[in-house]
Amino acid sequence: MKTAGIDGCKAGWILITFDENPEYRILENNDDFKDALLEFDRVFIDMPIGLEDEVYTRECDRKLREKLGAEYASSVFSPPIRPALHAPSYVEANMQSYDYTEKKLTVQAWNITPKIRILDQILSEHEDLRESVLESHPELIFMNLNGGMIYQKKNTKKGLRHRLSLIVNHEEIADDFFRDIKEEYRRNQVEEDDIVDSMALALASKHSVEKGIKTIPNDPPVDSKGLKKAIHFV
Repeated sequence: MKTAGIDGCKAGWILITFDENPEYRILENNDDFKDALLEFDRVFIDMPIGLEDEVYTRECDRKLREKLGAEYASSVFSPPIRPALHAPSYVEANMQSYDYTEKKLTVQAWNITPKIRILDQILSEHEDLRESVLESHPELIFMNLNGGMIYQKKNTKKGLRHRLSLIVNHEEIADDFFRDIKEEYRRNQVEEDDIVDSMALALASKHSVEKGIKTIPNDPPVDSKGLKKAIHFV
């Protein structure tokens, strides 16, 4: 089984695989992104998939915040509701969100809405991908790798290096990948935390083949388009 982890970055998407032939790729356009999703048998991706129609916060996000704890809950944000997904501007998306939920869409959520939109489109056009492209969350993966605790925030040097070391404990090549990607791409293309996050997703995707997959919540619902509203982890 071919496995990979994908995280969004300013250049597009960063893909890592720790399979028999480990590699990294920067997917700079939607066609490359779609081709990658079709190429791999299992992809863990840090991007919302199933969306609410009229409720501001998905159950999976609420439960993930509780699991991560108050200090790290801010790493989990509520994606746009489906009626606001195709709004042409932040102002209109905000109005849609407030009309249905009485809460405004965060700027953070709006900034990744184009990526949510293209992923949603691909999963709508290729229903077979719904079982292979799975939403996950790097901080949950790091928590589990670290024995149920998170060691400092990843926007600190110490927190970032600790997260990288957790990956290197399982995949030594991760150290080389981190250095090579930093040298090959500028910070305005790929941030350091994008690299370690995609590595965490790749590691969890690989481990899931033998260890199986768990979800938050345990019995996840689907949205109005049949997409699962769940966070997947090992």
